[in-house]
Amino acid sequence: MSGHEGSAKSQTSDSAAPKGRSGDSLGEASSPAETSDQRVLVVEESGVVRPYMRGIMVHSLMARGVGFDEAYATAQSVAYRIEGRGTIERVELSKIVQEIIGDDPASEPPIPIPITLEVAGNRGSTHFSKGTLSQSLLAASLDPDDAFEVARQIETGLILQGREEVTQSELRRLAYDALLNRFGERVAERYLVWREFEEPDKPVIILLGGTAGVGKTSLALAVAQRLGVSRMLSTDSIRHIMRIMLSADLVPAIHVSSFDAYRELPALGHEDDPVIDGFLSQASTVSVGVRAMLDRAIEENTSLVLDGVALVPGLIDLTEYADRAHVFFLMVARLDEMAFETQFEARARRQRARDAARYVERLEEILKIQQYLLEQAERNNIPIVDNVTVDGSALLVIRHVVESLRTDGGIDFADLV
Repeated sequence: MSGHEGSAKSQTSDSAAPKGRSGDSLGEASSPAETSDQRVLVVEESGVVRPYMRGIMVHSLMARGVGFDEAYATAQSVAYRIEGRGTIERVELSKIVQEIIGDDPASEPPIPIPITLEVAGNRGSTHFSKGTLSQSLLAASLDPDDAFEVARQIETGLILQGREEVTQSELRRLAYDALLNRFGERVAERYLVWREFEEPDKPVIILLGGTAGVGKTSLALAVAQRLGVSRMLSTDSIRHIMRIMLSADLVPAIHVSSFDAYRELPALGHEDDPVIDGFLSQASTVSVGVRAMLDRAIEENTSLVLDGVALVPGLIDLTEYADRAHVFFLMVARLDEMAFETQFEARARRQRARDAARYVERLEEILKIQQYLLEQAERNNIPIVDNVTVDGSALLVIRHVVESLRTDGGIDFADLV
């Protein structure tokens, strides 16, 4: 919501009662002249009797889309109108509210009221949320709109059945069946695969390499969000930490951009091209920090999405992690060089503070590094993702990861549904 929502949160506590209103809080039912034993009781349709509380009225109105100020004023007006009544029926109270706010009280969209359905699991019960369910369905490499529609379908079915509780295993089965009927066996099984690996015996680590400007970090964020992976990191962050700890005199390679490294570093003979030689000098140094992050994720058994230009195929021997983690390496690229240049020019206009124009000036060096990374990816059998759109690329990455887990995991799907 707007800034009013934050106001509502602060006003509902006794310690933050509105000034100039006799120190009363929104959670109290009394008007300035009332005492606690003079509160009006509201008789619900079920027969339950509750005291009228302005805080509850404000919450209810805001859930319908009423702004905070209007909701607060309405709750106050209702309190004055019903003062001294003793009791009031819920129906009459609703009519009074309607007289005050009218038929179309606000332009803000209403907040959906959660259904009273619990999901029971090994760790206790939680409220059912189709938003949470649709998020979990994204691991099947679904478009978000399709995932939400499936979750809505499942929610509707449970409501029509009058259910108050559903087990996690039952909910998983419902999701599997819905995906199976709508998209087929392969998609439905991808959902089950990722559910199985959410709490694995070893973590899932996704590495997204690529040169500057190809959209690695945006893609990494999209993949992490859709898979529910809470830890993501960039090699830029690793390099920044190393820069703080190590001076330019001591380790010059980490104090320049990947495409400028050759200008600052002596030729080390990695490659004939000085641009690639300088780039590899930097990547080799940063890879020390990368290995440390991989080791930590494995020690903590925590899945990780890591992106960065310093992720060079062959530079880190990933086979040494094979027994301790599920590691997936993909190379992100922008194969349309014209679109690449246009993107850099747009970034330069938007991000003057970051001196983004230097990406345009160094486009030739950036493209050289991209070509080198693509060649190394081909040599090391690393899949390449042409990042035309983040949404499309995220689907490809997720599909590759989950399908690989499906193939290598030896999963018996009969045991999962």
